[in-house]
Amino acid sequence: MKTFLFVNPLSGRYAGRRINLAVNRLNAAGLAPTVFTVTTPADALPHCRIINEAAARPLVIVAAGDGTVNAVVNGLLPGTATLAVLPMGTSNVLAAEIGVGSVEDGLQRIVAGKTRQLSVGVLELENASYRFVLMAGVGIDGAVVRDVWPLGKRFLKQGAYALSALNCCLKWSRDMLEVVTPERSVACHSAIVCNASCYGGDFIIAPESSPFSPQLTAVCISDNRRRTYLHLALQLFAGRAGMSRELVRIPADVIEIRGTKPIQIDGDFVGYSPAKLTTVADFAHIIV
Repeated sequence: MKTFLFVNPLSGRYAGRRINLAVNRLNAAGLAPTVFTVTTPADALPHCRIINEAAARPLVIVAAGDGTVNAVVNGLLPGTATLAVLPMGTSNVLAAEIGVGSVEDGLQRIVAGKTRQLSVGVLELENASYRFVLMAGVGIDGAVVRDVWPLGKRFLKQGAYALSALNCCLKWSRDMLEVVTPERSVACHSAIVCNASCYGGDFIIAPESSPFSPQLTAVCISDNRRRTYLHLALQLFAGRAGMSRELVRIPADVIEIRGTKPIQIDGDFVGYSPAKLTTVADFAHIIV
């Protein structure tokens, strides 16, 4: 099996010695990797084209965070690759979702070779389409990611998002949007369309969602008051957001977002609604 390793030196937990350790472990297991260094999502695309042309069933390892994983997923052909994650990013939600607790843990799982089918979401905007592994945040969540200071993200890590959230509170918009599925529609202020149960780490907001299941869950915040978001934040940190009555959850295969709000996917801002969200079942295998 041809093996490829994506490395992002700007990732929040990057360390050269850990990359060297990973390469040595992979070599010892007979999985000598071709190493690609990326620093932006655009950097991953030409490397993915090389993988798509060079290998029928590649093993693609991402030693970085969720943003780099997303970039790789957007570059690979569906139904061809086996993915693996070594958590070295500022945000490592996918690793938490599949139970990979450390780089060493991830390496052990790669050598063991156990996999499951990975389903990914698809966000369709007016002039573009993107895949996502974890979630698409529409509204306040999208605005926070859009306005985060890039250097702050590198040096302050999660603190940069807290500062951006404070800025959003100062420039508060009460405009609403509509979430529409084949079964129902809901007017709300923000929505997080989940392909996974966790949000922002190990905070569970959609217990029924999983990247192994080809169905999305729209988690809707219907109230447009700032105090509601403060209450939800407290519930999130207390581990009770998964059962919050202030969130409306709608499982669906197809979800439409009507209205104009900023959108982020897997931690990167991509544009504005309206949008349509679907899934690609069995996009890849993933090491678990």
